[in-house]
Amino acid sequence: MGTQPSKIALLLGACLAGSFPALAESSGTPGPVDETITVIGRSENTPINIAANVNVIDAAAIELSGATNLTELLRGQSGIQVSDSNSGAVFAMRGFSASQAVNNTLILIDGRRLNNIDIAAPSISAIGLNQVERVEILSGSAGVLYGDQAVGGVINIITKAPKDNGGSLQLSGGSFDTFEAKAEGSVAINDNWRLYGAANHLKSDNYRDHNASKTSSVLGRLQYDDEVQQFFAEASHYDNHRELAAALNEEQIEEDPTQAGALFNDAYLHEMTTAARTGYQRQLNDAWSLGADLNYSDSLITGLSTWNTTRRDTRSLLEFKPKAVANIKTDNGPLKLVTGLDLSRGESVFSNGRSNVQKLASAYLQATVPLTDSFSYVVGGRYAEVTDELVDASAYPNGIDLDQDAHAFELGLNYRPNQHHRFYLRADDNFRFAKVDEQAYTPASIQGLKPQTGRSYEAGWDLLLEQNTLRVSAYRLDLEDEIVFDPSAETPVGGSFPGANVNADASRRYGVSADWDWQATQDLLLGLEYNYIDAEFTEGVNEGKALSWVAKNSGRGYVSYDVYQHLQLFVEGVYTGERYMEGDNANQGDKLDAYTLANIAINYSRDAWLASLRVDNLLDKEYVSSGYFSTWGSGYYPGTGRALRLTASYRF
Repeated sequence: MGTQPSKIALLLGACLAGSFPALAESSGTPGPVDETITVIGRSENTPINIAANVNVIDAAAIELSGATNLTELLRGQSGIQVSDSNSGAVFAMRGFSASQAVNNTLILIDGRRLNNIDIAAPSISAIGLNQVERVEILSGSAGVLYGDQAVGGVINIITKAPKDNGGSLQLSGGSFDTFEAKAEGSVAINDNWRLYGAANHLKSDNYRDHNASKTSSVLGRLQYDDEVQQFFAEASHYDNHRELAAALNEEQIEEDPTQAGALFNDAYLHEMTTAARTGYQRQLNDAWSLGADLNYSDSLITGLSTWNTTRRDTRSLLEFKPKAVANIKTDNGPLKLVTGLDLSRGESVFSNGRSNVQKLASAYLQATVPLTDSFSYVVGGRYAEVTDELVDASAYPNGIDLDQDAHAFELGLNYRPNQHHRFYLRADDNFRFAKVDEQAYTPASIQGLKPQTGRSYEAGWDLLLEQNTLRVSAYRLDLEDEIVFDPSAETPVGGSFPGANVNADASRRYGVSADWDWQATQDLLLGLEYNYIDAEFTEGVNEGKALSWVAKNSGRGYVSYDVYQHLQLFVEGVYTGERYMEGDNANQGDKLDAYTLANIAINYSRDAWLASLRVDNLLDKEYVSSGYFSTWGSGYYPGTGRALRLTASYRF
């Protein structure tokens, strides 16, 4: 943002968009361009005019990175710390452990929630990068606009909506007997109606023994667009089968991190998800528009755990989200209003005798008010109610109804004295409700976990020059009744393992982030990012102790160089500082070592062809990607070693 893209970046971005721009010589250098996004405001806006820390990874940046999946793309971006127990990635923002991040980082695809109604991680591998137009990352709370789970941040994945005829084919292969095929294409039926489709298939033995996976997805969308109204209807199916490798002890991970560990040979997980969504929006006049989305997803999860227990679980979620958006002209600029309802009904049925029906209803309103042409404020609020109809064979054999509510308010100031500087201040409440798994596994003395609540404070400065951009922010996040699993808590009645879910003592997180990009020459782009988090308990027996699995220091640096017109080199390093194992809230054990992952990509483009070679973990660094502390012996999941991937694609 704010730097001038190189010629190869323009070519790649155009290739993704389906057309090539004219690369005419210009006598002058244009100033920074304001991108249009939808992640915050739930309506179109520009990051520089939003009182928040927003980062956009556009199509050209995706292609230049050589990344083949969203996990590779997001690692280290905007302070994101990635954890992976070799069964799927989890993205932590603003100081949460892997198990907490699942429910404190909200992940959206085109505004639709991917987070599940249980504690299972979102199936982000269902989204092929060939379908992605851009990724919008909001760091910090967004309780007013998105409600439940928008605590540490929001990641909104925007898929392509091409208007012309065309498409692409892509094949790739690499380490661990990995093979992937992708295809996507669009057809313009007439000036208003369009069809879009995409399909992916990936199979790999993966880094560890007994960890092979097969993943397939298919998507189809019908779109209508004219000057007054837009409509779409979409259906998709996702199928993922993965063998499960067990956690390793310290001796095993040092001896051979690729081994499967002690497990039953047939351990696996198989998830199939079908989703459908439709939406309509109509521009009523120059100022007001009305719209609504209707989303439904249904999942079947079967498997055999590493403890030799079988599972056959189902989950479904129905959402209805009507909203009204206004863009009212004033002498000082546009006054923006967004208001709506978020209504949902989710149902989970587990093979262990546990089930839940969760009904959530909330209403929100946000206004962005210009006081002058350079100064504006944002104010808003949300109220939410949730009802859980919970049955658990051990804890609640006769069932129990739990009714809870929460609210959030926000106030922000945005000052843009000129096109080169922006300053903002922001306070935003956040909350999250306990999931069915959490409510059903609590100490006998607790019937219903309280909602987790908190407030985030943030200040930031953006500098946008012709060849440089710099973003600096500082924040504080305070949480009350944080929902966590405590291994020292009283085991529930009929519990199969020690510990329980509880509302933890109060905690706070301080943080600072800095992100700098420099277009040194037309062919050379450099970038650095640093993130500092000081996260600790502020009450209770662990007062003053560091929150587990939160690295105090993390960062990322990259270099992108156009060797010549058709060849581009991309190199990055992602640093994760030392941290305590997850669950070590008393800080009893030793910290895990810090590590740096070096990644490199070489991209060659000519006409409609693109070839890319990417090497992740170039130096074959051994590190722990996920782990769980226990005084009886901790469990470690190793990160993936050196991985090569060669990709070829053709756009038509």
